[in-house]
Amino acid sequence: MSRSQNDLHAHGFTGSDGQTSKLQGFRRLLDEAPVIIDLEASDTRGAVEQLIEALVRQQSLSSVQGGRLLEAVMKREADQSSALGDGVVVPHAFLDDIDGARLAVARLVRPLDLGAPDGLPSRFMYLLCGGRGDDESHLEHLMSIARLTSDPAFTEAVDEANDAESWRLAVDDYWLRAAAAAAPPSPERDDGLDARGFMGGVLQDLRRRAPHYLADYRDGLHGKSVAATLFLFFACVAPAVAFGGLMSQLTGGAIGAMEMIVATAIGGAIYAVAAGQPLTILGGTGPLLVFTAVLFELCGRMGLAFLPVYAWVGLWTALFTVLAAVANASALIRFCTRFTDEIFALLISVIFIYEAINNVLSVFSDEAVNDHSALMSLVLALLTFYVALSLRNMRASRYLRHRVREFLADFGSVIAIGTATGIALFLHEEGLPTLAVPDTFATTSGRPWLVDIWAAPTWVILASIAPALLCTVLVYLDQNITARLVNQSSHRLKKGAAYHHDLLVVGLLLGAFSLFGLPWLVAATVRSLNHIRALAHVKERVLSDGYRSATITGVQENRVTGLFIHILIGASVLLLPWMTRSGFEIPMAVLFGLFMYMGVTSLGGNQLFDRVKLWLMDPALHPRTHYVRRVPAPRIHMFTAIQLVGLAVLWIVKTSALALLFPLFIALLVPLRLVLNKFFDEEHLAALDSEEEADEGPLQETEQLI
Repeated sequence: MSRSQNDLHAHGFTGSDGQTSKLQGFRRLLDEAPVIIDLEASDTRGAVEQLIEALVRQQSLSSVQGGRLLEAVMKREADQSSALGDGVVVPHAFLDDIDGARLAVARLVRPLDLGAPDGLPSRFMYLLCGGRGDDESHLEHLMSIARLTSDPAFTEAVDEANDAESWRLAVDDYWLRAAAAAAPPSPERDDGLDARGFMGGVLQDLRRRAPHYLADYRDGLHGKSVAATLFLFFACVAPAVAFGGLMSQLTGGAIGAMEMIVATAIGGAIYAVAAGQPLTILGGTGPLLVFTAVLFELCGRMGLAFLPVYAWVGLWTALFTVLAAVANASALIRFCTRFTDEIFALLISVIFIYEAINNVLSVFSDEAVNDHSALMSLVLALLTFYVALSLRNMRASRYLRHRVREFLADFGSVIAIGTATGIALFLHEEGLPTLAVPDTFATTSGRPWLVDIWAAPTWVILASIAPALLCTVLVYLDQNITARLVNQSSHRLKKGAAYHHDLLVVGLLLGAFSLFGLPWLVAATVRSLNHIRALAHVKERVLSDGYRSATITGVQENRVTGLFIHILIGASVLLLPWMTRSGFEIPMAVLFGLFMYMGVTSLGGNQLFDRVKLWLMDPALHPRTHYVRRVPAPRIHMFTAIQLVGLAVLWIVKTSALALLFPLFIALLVPLRLVLNKFFDEEHLAALDSEEEADEGPLQETEQLI
């Protein structure tokens, strides 16, 4: 066997002789291709000339053949551009006197605008030469190039390649992934949701994640980690202060901002080090805040001291959560589908957007704030939101160099916060509401940190089991649904999930926090999704119908960002009061603009939100996603409407006297989805409720080239 054939068999390609032969031919073509990284050229002709020179130096072509190939390629380019889109161009032509195909590859220093269908400039050039009369093989090579360049992981790797060897390693990785995709599916699930036996899921999670533990720290040594840490510091400390202040009002000062900051800092740092999936961010959540407030009101009506009762409910909740983890209860989350995930994620996103808008507008009715300061607050919030969103979209811009665009996109939110805060300080605006932080390291009410759990009547110890069961359901759903959203296939995470192990860590933290009267923390959906997006390598795609799609090609999976985010939050106990005394105060309007940005960006990739937008579009202009192609429009709209009804019910329950039952209503979404099997065709539900993504990329345009 040749090297290519050996590789194909080693990688698992054992199809028909004809199929294996085609794959073998393309692999050999890639192995023999000269590769030029960072080729300098101002136009197509200059780039093609240099690639032909590389083939001539390699003695794959003679000088005479090279000259004829150049003219043939340029004649074809004059008739029709060979730019596929997605930054890829494949100039190609036939020669009469060659046997077999020739390929040369280049990554251009300056992308060229060659009229690609998506309007994006071309950065990668694949020069292909075929023998006359070999049309079938030539088309097969074109299709293979399109498949290769459509692979997100390959695109990310060659985008950052330093030399030809790095490019070839990216090709090797592509073949391994392609072989895995072609192989029969393994009966063993990789997410551990089919675990059996006592602690089976926890042990599976440990075996899956342990080999990556040290790499999680090495992989954190990346420029994206700096941007993500700074962004998520503000994105986590602001809700900690805001939630803490609100919790202080709802619990009579028993639990406040200092307790929330301490819990967030300590809990987040421990989770970043000890959890299986460190990309999840712990934090206070709206449902848990509502539950705590209801528990405080209940204690008031019964004449009970709140903190001892809170501690016992928390201890029982911790015990039930730990038992759920060791009993593999997270496996039940597999019955949740995209249907439930999308409703829950959209609810949390809407809460962030609503709270941001509500808080900005409430300044206008605050008698302590003058009209000018209220208007300034609105301007600062909108400025923060606009700058952060605009810089995030710089990746798809035609302006500036590639590395500069990536830097601006990664640090966009930090730049927005700094810009808006700087303007506020420069204008010396008086009366702007600023971030309120505790002045000293002490509990909000001045109580001892450790709660006296024996101050509660004996009967309370057992009576606390009832509310603890409801709280456990809420913690279970909050944690596991957010974990599903973090680990969804579109994020292209490589190191595996850890549902059971992470639930165990959360349960242990809940018990410790309860003893000290600290807020209960669980996976925070919007903050976790923004953590993913801050660490993601993103490819912007524009299809021929004008539909724009941002595809995550990979995520810088690590523990460093989570650890340092929460170390900074801990340091803020000292830093933020010092900033306040120094006059460097962060306006709350800036943070509300950040909340708005987080809520809006977390909508990206939510298929429910995308389908709602279809109601406002001309049906002829609907994006050609997989569900639009496979499901009639009325059925799409009906499915969407049912999800919106579920969303509305959750919103109403959350804000009503039934708030304590909120977790049960989330759980009821699962049987609701099962009922839909009776009203929708199986193939329609498979398209609307699956993990499949739309087919995008240069592959769609390839057959037009020949």
